[in-house]
Amino acid sequence: MSVTGGRGPMSGGLIFHDGGGGAVVRCARCGAEAAGPCARCRAPVCGDCCVLTEGGARVWAICLACDDRGGRSLRRGWATVLGWIALPIAALALVVGLIEWLHG
Repeated sequence: MSVTGGRGPMSGGLIFHDGGGGAVVRCARCGAEAAGPCARCRAPVCGDCCVLTEGGARVWAICLACDDRGGRSLRRGWATVLGWIALPIAALALVVGLIEWLHG
C-alpha cells in the first residue's frame, strides 16, 4: 500500500497522522481512526480490528470479519489465479494433441 495524504474515502493507502484537518475516516468495526482499508472488502479498519495476511509476497491487512469468513491465508486466491492461467493452457494443449492425433 502506498502512503497518501488524502483524508477522503479510503483510496487503498495509509493515512498520514499529521493533524492537518479534514474529515477523519473511522474504522467500520469500532469507530476508531482508520489506518487503511481491508484488502478484501475495502472497509476502513484500525490496527486493532485487522490481522495481517500470510503466504503472499506483500503483507496486507484484513478486517476481523473477513478473517472469520475466509482466514488470513492467500492460498485460495493464488489457486484461483493459477486456475485461470493453467486451465486454458491445458485445454489448448488438449486441442492441439487431438488435432495431431486426427491428422497423424
